[in-house]
Amino acid sequence: MTPATPWVIQATHLTKTYRMGEVEVHALNGLSLQIASGEVVAIMGPSGSGKSTLMNILGCLDRPSSGEYILDGEAAARLRDDQLASIRNRKIGFVFQSFNLLPRASALANVELPLRYAGLNGKRKAKATAALEAVGLGDRIHHKPTELSGGQQQRVAIARALVNDPAILMADEPTGALDSRTGKEIMDLLLEINRERGTTVILVTHDPNVAARARRTIRLRDGQVEEAAS
Repeated sequence: MTPATPWVIQATHLTKTYRMGEVEVHALNGLSLQIASGEVVAIMGPSGSGKSTLMNILGCLDRPSSGEYILDGEAAARLRDDQLASIRNRKIGFVFQSFNLLPRASALANVELPLRYAGLNGKRKAKATAALEAVGLGDRIHHKPTELSGGQQQRVAIARALVNDPAILMADEPTGALDSRTGKEIMDLLLEINRERGTTVILVTHDPNVAARARRTIRLRDGQVEEAAS
């Protein structure tokens, strides 16, 4: 990377300490990393390495105990809860292993949720429909999650993550609940989104096959970056 690289994420000397009774747990220990706009990056590490804590901070779901975090040009480390919520809604789309869909709502209603939170009314249905069509589910918009396969449910979750045109897509074990063939299809879709939209994709995964398809792998151990391999 050159000095002119447009970093979408700049994290510098991040620490995160939790208190559990009399014990302090240091989840992050001075971690620093940078991710460029348009990259596909995998984050790997053993249990307890700090992956989930890092994902929560990068996704503005939590704040570091100390350190600097710049997200797409905005200093996020010391923002209030409402300001963090605003950044999440505008800049980040989340995809989870367990899909996190509302079981009684249609695919369309699930994808409309971020638009509701953003206060968009007039074009909500059209935008949600377009997002579902973009992930290959234009003929399933009125189906509920129980009427969809696991791969289709994950496509709904990806459409929901994309509907606000975020700069970053954060995927936490996105293929973990899927068989290998369906998991490959979901990875194909995420990489297609990256190519066509320029969306930065950050994958937290235990699966070396998923990590192998990223442009770069960042390995964590004991709350620090152990290795950042191309």
